[in-house]
Amino acid sequence: MEQKTIMIKGMTCDHCKSAVRTALLELDGVSAVEVHLEEGNADVTYDSDKVAASDLNEAIEEQGYDVES
Repeated sequence: MEQKTIMIKGMTCDHCKSAVRTALLELDGVSAVEVHLEEGNADVTYDSDKVAASDLNEAIEEQGYDVES
């Protein structure tokens, strides 16, 4: 398992936090997500054999948020 912190722009409320968390947990290989609204990031624990880091970013962007590289 790997852990990655993803910087996310555009989250402003609990709904944003929930949308990002749900989108990431729906990906096969993601086992845990902790979204930090105040810091504007998410800590994601995932199996890199099942899901790529780019897939994590894409799932967030599909919810309407920007991922900082």
